[in-house]
Amino acid sequence: MKHSRKKAVLALVLLLAIVFGCMFAADRIQRGGGTIAVTEGWIETDVGDLMYKLYTPKTATAETPAPGVLLLHGYQNDHETCAAYAIELARRGAVVLCLDEYGHGSTTAGLINRGYVNHKVTVNYGEDSAEDGTFKTIGGQTRYKVMMNFSNLSFFDKHYTTDEDGNSMKDSSAGGSYAYALLAAMDNVDPTRLAISGHSMGTWSSWTVAANFCGTDVEPKAVVLQCGELFRDSAYDSANVHFNNVLLLQAKYDEFSYFRDYKNVVDDSLLKSDLRTEFLGCTADEAAWNTTYGSFEDGTARRMELLNTNHRLTTHNAHGLATALDWFSETIGLDTTTLAPTDQVAMSKETLVLIAMLAAVASLIAVMELLLTTPFFSKAVQPLPSEASVKPNGAWWRGAVITMLLAAATYPFMTQLGHGLLPLPENIFRMTVGNGFLSWYLLLIVIMLVTSIIGYQKNKKRGVLDGWQSMGLGTAAAPGKMGWGLLGRCALLVLCMLAYLYVLLLVCEKAFLLDFRFIWPFFKTFDAARFGQFCVYLPVFALFFILNNSKIMASARCKATYQPGFKGFLGCWWRNALMMVGGILIIVLIEYIPFFMNIAPGADLLFGSTFGGPFMSLLILFVPQVLVFSVLCTYTYRRTGSVYAGALTAASLACWIVTGGSSML
Repeated sequence: MKHSRKKAVLALVLLLAIVFGCMFAADRIQRGGGTIAVTEGWIETDVGDLMYKLYTPKTATAETPAPGVLLLHGYQNDHETCAAYAIELARRGAVVLCLDEYGHGSTTAGLINRGYVNHKVTVNYGEDSAEDGTFKTIGGQTRYKVMMNFSNLSFFDKHYTTDEDGNSMKDSSAGGSYAYALLAAMDNVDPTRLAISGHSMGTWSSWTVAANFCGTDVEPKAVVLQCGELFRDSAYDSANVHFNNVLLLQAKYDEFSYFRDYKNVVDDSLLKSDLRTEFLGCTADEAAWNTTYGSFEDGTARRMELLNTNHRLTTHNAHGLATALDWFSETIGLDTTTLAPTDQVAMSKETLVLIAMLAAVASLIAVMELLLTTPFFSKAVQPLPSEASVKPNGAWWRGAVITMLLAAATYPFMTQLGHGLLPLPENIFRMTVGNGFLSWYLLLIVIMLVTSIIGYQKNKKRGVLDGWQSMGLGTAAAPGKMGWGLLGRCALLVLCMLAYLYVLLLVCEKAFLLDFRFIWPFFKTFDAARFGQFCVYLPVFALFFILNNSKIMASARCKATYQPGFKGFLGCWWRNALMMVGGILIIVLIEYIPFFMNIAPGADLLFGSTFGGPFMSLLILFVPQVLVFSVLCTYTYRRTGSVYAGALTAASLACWIVTGGSSML
């Protein structure tokens, strides 16, 4: 026991050293080695408080004002997703404000405050209107209206309708206009050298901000769109609204159809379309990627840069960032002579924070080991069920294939159903992407409950009395009964582990103004509203992971489960990981093989563009998460003899990720 405690303490100390060491180094990078001041602040509005992060070069003073850039993140992200642009811009002398837009990050104003109209069009270039009847009325949930109307912008000159509850387009800048006004009023910012850049959803916000400040003393001199949608001049009052020096960074493998103008692929046919040539101000024969048209002096410069990346990775694409830095050099006088646009350090910061996050999650195992040495929690350790009940290899493979195919077949449909159409109370289930996973999990829960009951009844008829223990849900003392006491003890164990992780995160956020992430948000501290959402979604997540782990870790356990040491762990883990992530990998192959062959995204081909976009692009985040969960769950099951501790840990972390910083109505 003493030897085990000592090893756990040493592991915990080492992992904490990695966490704080990496976070300190990442903080030094974001602060430019001491040349940039990084602060956080709040903007009070009538609909809630907007949180922002400000990067201020120490060279920017009232006597020597600097150029200013507003950065606006995409859907399901937060201000820190803009960190690569913020760091590189601030290193070159710009004051940079990164905003948590409505419904995201720490901002208290929900996404619903962006507003919506009660109609959509299949291809929306802003030309739809009530007068000409080109719109289609939307029914269904509020979130569906919000999701389907991102590209409707409040400055379009057509008259949008108002629904029966008085909802209409309110502020399609998602709070961006408030942030831009704040940036423009700073005494160390030159109001004649302002620019905006946004990614995905943030590009629509960027369009609106630029339109709102057009013709003012502080109008933006450049707009950089990272995966943006283009609009015809006829979509808005072009006689009074103009946009200075617009750069579009186009991802070749953008999963979202509207950012490809609803074309299957990004190629020269897209470039030479009427919409694109109108944007560039040239003929189809003259149109070319990576070529600047127009004039910077009169604000007509236009360029479309083709990036060999996908939608989500555009924010940290080195080529795209270098192109944007060059653009800001031409438009707002950004200094790119001292530091070349290709001299970038932002990804080093992201890598360091990733290592810190992984070390923090790994330290949960060390904390668990320490807790299991105490008299109370030591009773959470149960012997593994009899090896005699291990399924034959052929039966295991049949079960694995069925599990993977079932996950693959249901993911595209159920996630999208929950994202917009599942009739959930909007004031209770406020997480938009969370509702997608909720819908998917609920279906899988029903399937797992039915199959578990059938399996239990078969075992009962055969006289097998250790059914609950064999499923990882009972104890050795009472193998034929549900282990409610064991569940409660494991729940307390996990609560202690989560409290430790939360305190660790809180310390890092306060000390370094950084949370645990890799580019996109993973773990953030909660405000009251988001903690409430965590409590709302956690029961469903917990039930899913308990049943899932019961099926995979316990009922489908292999002989390697009983082999000690690292070799035994690996032999058990790869099987568990395959069953947990295999179905998602099938979807990845379906989505990206035809896409990389320049045919179309697989989801768009098979199911239509409705089932592409958000949850397909999320796969790049989802797969690594599940792999990490499989490590935690495999280790914990082998260590404790039940699925509860591992399942509740994975469920809590997954729910935390979903509710901590992603979009909330």
